[in-house]
Amino acid sequence: MQTVRKEKIFLLFFILITLGNNVATKAQFVKGADIGWLQQMEATGYKFYNSNGEQKECMQILMEKQINSVRFRVFVNPSTSKTDGHCSKKEVAQMALRAKNLGLRVMIDFHYSDSWADPSKQTKPAAWATHTFSQLLDDVYNHTYEVLDTLKSIGATPEWVQVGNEIAGGILWPDGSSSNWPQLSQLLNKGYDAVKAIDNSIKVVLHLEGGSDNNKFRWFFDNAKNYSVNYDIIGASYYPYWDKVDYTANIDALGTNLNDMVSRYGKEVMVVETGGEYNKVQNTYDMLVAVIKKVSAVPDHKGLGVIYWEPEGEKSWSGYSLSCWSSIGRPTAALDAFLTDPTVGINENKNQSGIIVFPNPNMDGNLTIHLKDFQGVSMLKLVDLSGKTMAELACNNHAYALFDVSYLHGLYILILTNNGKKFTQKLLLK
Repeated sequence: MQTVRKEKIFLLFFILITLGNNVATKAQFVKGADIGWLQQMEATGYKFYNSNGEQKECMQILMEKQINSVRFRVFVNPSTSKTDGHCSKKEVAQMALRAKNLGLRVMIDFHYSDSWADPSKQTKPAAWATHTFSQLLDDVYNHTYEVLDTLKSIGATPEWVQVGNEIAGGILWPDGSSSNWPQLSQLLNKGYDAVKAIDNSIKVVLHLEGGSDNNKFRWFFDNAKNYSVNYDIIGASYYPYWDKVDYTANIDALGTNLNDMVSRYGKEVMVVETGGEYNKVQNTYDMLVAVIKKVSAVPDHKGLGVIYWEPEGEKSWSGYSLSCWSSIGRPTAALDAFLTDPTVGINENKNQSGIIVFPNPNMDGNLTIHLKDFQGVSMLKLVDLSGKTMAELACNNHAYALFDVSYLHGLYILILTNNGKKFTQKLLLK
């Protein structure tokens, strides 16, 4: 009995150490949604339903699809246009607080314009239109600081902040055009400085369009390096639809570019915008799974995650063709891509009956895996739905293994390898 007790204590100690190391080094993979339209959709009376037809709050529906992060854009002095306005400091603060209260991670995307800023337009806010370059530097700093200070004051400090949106061409044209790097670099650094003045732990993202275009990314970030631009993460948009190709034509180029950004500049990377056609559900699903796999495969866990742009923006309301929402107010099956595991596949059922796990679903924080039917060494691995390992353990002829899962919430995969055979089991941890 004493020997068995010591063995249990040693095994539990080993598991806890392993889990602690994984938690410290492997952050949760970002599965995100940009939902800037949500507040206005609600204001116009749009109703959201989950895949079972139950009316629910939209963010809760997204969380059912394992979305763990949301992104909000900020305009300076926006109009009241249903689709092209709103997203003011006050409105974004309200939405960010709602998201935080649900346990979602938050990214803020500064457009530095009164409406959309993107590759075709980086228009100065009307209130800044006649300002000198020196004044524009102050404008960028003050606006960034004020928005984030408001968020911080209500307990909704974001985890990430984008200084500009799809900025290969620069910001605040013509002063901050990327044809004038001495000025663009100063504007970007003013945004960075404002973010860090609020909270130094917030990660600053520089975001370019055309995520499969390595030449564009090298050109931009080589200049950013030469002009001493400060940032933490390289963000990319990836839209095969706008590239006018099927995703199979350039998905490998996306992966190559992300890997190159990490090795060339030593930065983390993230796909902060992606999307596919709402009425081509299977293709959009396949594309999104492929993107998640490419980002997950970036070495050293420097591929942080994937954010879908306006999945809830149903076409009849928004006129936007790249949502993941059906005409009856429900998410399409394309959004189920966030339920996939790039390593083994969430729909893997083969040999599942070989693992006995108790309890599943789990609510008390202790998970027991019975190994009485396995001889020799069993390798156990607990992964999240992006394929990131949360814990792993080797057991040699043990009757059971014990995992402390009190810090985990959501859907995970247990992978057991024994005598060359792999067994998998889905786990719901609450």
